[in-house]
Amino acid sequence: MKKIILGGILSFGGFLTVSAQCKTVSAITENFDSWKEVDKCWSIRKGEAMLYASDNKIIFYSMTNPKENMYLVTPKIKAGNYILSVDVTDNGGETTLEILSVQNSNPKTFLTIAKPEKIGKDKKVFNISLKKDSNIGLKVMLNGVHQAVYLDNLSLKPRK
Repeated sequence: MKKIILGGILSFGGFLTVSAQCKTVSAITENFDSWKEVDKCWSIRKGEAMLYASDNKIIFYSMTNPKENMYLVTPKIKAGNYILSVDVTDNGGETTLEILSVQNSNPKTFLTIAKPEKIGKDKKVFNISLKKDSNIGLKVMLNGVHQAVYLDNLSLKPRK
């Protein structure tokens, strides 16, 4: 019994150590090609819909739950001015992408730093400013049943 408890404590401690190793960054270049699941330094909030890594991209899928607030959250970013670009497409219908500053896990505290833009078949580029070290949330809104948004080639670089 002691071995099982010790093993559980060590496993839990190892999990905490892995999460603590995620460092604050000042640039991100991610094509999601090596992701079989969401990277440990990123996080998701999906509600009743689906948000997952597959086919070398991130997929937001409404299933039968349109209007779910779904977020892909980056690792912590150093305060500063940035250019964020991302390839984003959808399978039709009304969909939007909004960029938020994320300080904690409560979505009510997320601050919009780039207003929602309609998703089409093109690359989106945002000029964003972070007043303090923050995570960046990419919020996708799907307005129909069985809608999907595909996100790929995310790049965050300091603005000069």
